[in-house]
Amino acid sequence: MRKSLKSYMTKGMLVATLSFSLGMVACSKHPNEKELLALEEQKKAALAAEELLAQKRKERDDLQRQVEQKKAELAKAQQEKNTVSTRLSQMQN
Repeated sequence: MRKSLKSYMTKGMLVATLSFSLGMVACSKHPNEKELLALEEQKKAALAAEELLAQKRKERDDLQRQVEQKKAELAKAQQEKNTVSTRLSQMQN
């Protein structure tokens, strides 16, 4: 019995030591300077990406408006062409 108690105590101490050391290394309360710099860089990159996205969306909207305007101009020109063609055919008859 004494041997198993000693074995349990040794294993328990080993587990406690590993848990404590992992807790100290992996779970610090505050990020270090390197982590803060990396976070700042990520924030700047995210903001730049969001600004670029907003700019591209505005460009897309402008281009869509231009396309709609050109489609309207085309429809008007086709209608005018049809009107002229009709008048020409009436004049020839």
